[in-house]
Amino acid sequence: MMRWVDWAMPHLVIAPILLPMLTAALMLFFGEHRRNLKAGLGVVSTFMGLGLAIALLVWVKAQPEPAAFGIYLPGNWDVPYGIVLTVDRFSALMLLLAAIAGCAAMLFSVARWHKAGVHFNPLLQIQLMGLNGAFLTTDLFNLFVFFEIMLAASYGLLLHGSGPTRVKSGLHYIAINLAASSLFLVGVSMVYGVSGTLNMADLAQRIPFTAPEDVGLLHTGLAILAVAFLTKAALWPLNFWLVPAYSAAAAPAACIFALLTKVGIYVLLRLSTLLFPPEAGASAGFGSDWLLWGGMATLGFGALGMLSSQRPTRLAGYAVIMSSGTLMSAIGFGQVPITAAALYYLPSSTLAICALFLLVELVERSRDPEPGEQLAPEDEEDRLPFALADLELGEDDVPEGVNLAEDETALIGRAIPAAIAFLGLTFLCCTLLVAGLPPLSGFIGKFAILSALLATGAPGMREWMLLSLLIVSGLFALIAMTRVGMRFFWAPQGRTAPRLRVIECAPIVALIALCVLFTIKAEPVMRYARATAQMLHDPARYVDAVMSTKPRPGPVAMKEDSP
Repeated sequence: MMRWVDWAMPHLVIAPILLPMLTAALMLFFGEHRRNLKAGLGVVSTFMGLGLAIALLVWVKAQPEPAAFGIYLPGNWDVPYGIVLTVDRFSALMLLLAAIAGCAAMLFSVARWHKAGVHFNPLLQIQLMGLNGAFLTTDLFNLFVFFEIMLAASYGLLLHGSGPTRVKSGLHYIAINLAASSLFLVGVSMVYGVSGTLNMADLAQRIPFTAPEDVGLLHTGLAILAVAFLTKAALWPLNFWLVPAYSAAAAPAACIFALLTKVGIYVLLRLSTLLFPPEAGASAGFGSDWLLWGGMATLGFGALGMLSSQRPTRLAGYAVIMSSGTLMSAIGFGQVPITAAALYYLPSSTLAICALFLLVELVERSRDPEPGEQLAPEDEEDRLPFALADLELGEDDVPEGVNLAEDETALIGRAIPAAIAFLGLTFLCCTLLVAGLPPLSGFIGKFAILSALLATGAPGMREWMLLSLLIVSGLFALIAMTRVGMRFFWAPQGRTAPRLRVIECAPIVALIALCVLFTIKAEPVMRYARATAQMLHDPARYVDAVMSTKPRPGPVAMKEDSP
């Protein structure tokens, strides 16, 4: 059994790419009148992808060393000439996040959104294919290919549902991403012209031996390349497109979009630790100060944006920026304890924002109902067994402690409808997670970053600035979300309770439950994050694992070698 697992698991490295690709292709055989069938196929595929992600993470984690790798050569070419796919602790974590977000978005869309336009289900599968490929590839050009697959699908998902707001935001989103893709190609061309390779592991080997006269050109190419990643990671001031686009997108599309910025974070962390370690000579630590100060500026901008927002969807968009700023700042320090704390914070904040995007769609729907859609009349199920408000109470019959109106009559209300209670409680949980308040995992993640900053020995100006920004941004997020919560759940009077479907509520509950699980299992998750950070900051193992991989001998070669 173990021999079969050892043989099969490396081949599963390519499965997270093939599964959504084949699912999307199969869906195209069905017309738009078979949307329910395509939705069912999409749900099955995304949950199979979740199972694959869990299997790969467990397999990588179970390897004898924390820097275990699963490497697959799709074309069976020698490294670095062929395509190489690699799964390690970091990429396995990102695959799992993408699978969870995909399942949540898919389930939520089944209630209504997959019928709001054409080709929603194939586009979501192609989006997942691009995300998974970006996390698995070890080649800069193939990274560009998966970036474009991911972006092409996001263009369609952003416009899904139509409307002038989506079209306007979509045009800005497409324009800025096409510009970033052009910069990506220019940067890749310059790096290849200087180094002669685009394989990340091979590039890491060659950078320390770059001729002094070529170092400047190499750094210029890498800087141009970084602009494309920083645009996707929502670095200020390159993030002006994000809030209008994400707030205009349909809820399931916005849920999966919350992960797109993390692709930029993933690439920045991967390349900064792989290409610019202390052993990289003149390139050691290249760009770390830009990440640090740019990340703090992004964090401050996101916090101010949340404080100034009135609409819940814009609030969620600025929460994405705040999360990215926190992660970029932590990456900029280039220290294992701070990176480990950031890796604990990353999944928690991502899942919380995914839940928030889904939740605010239900909240806004309850405020601005569509005719004949989801609002229910005041049914008997939402009422108390008997109408206390209708009881005639005399002056001597008023129970002690009951509030009285101006005419001295008792103010006895009716029960809070279940739908409103659900929305209020889940919004409260999202508030705690985004603001980083106890007892949920958002607090543990921020507290871990703060502790790591103070444990650096003698904290300097950079450490104190980030520490202050983390605290102030949490306060701003708390104020902003409390204000919006009061406006939507407290201030309204006489509003009819919304009718919520179980399939809409289940993904939100599941995402928040995962954050609760991260709180309960904080120590094992932190151990995993710490081992992942140690692996990232010791890139020699990654380089050796990739470069030492050999193609499997074909049938002809095996026959020739046999006696």
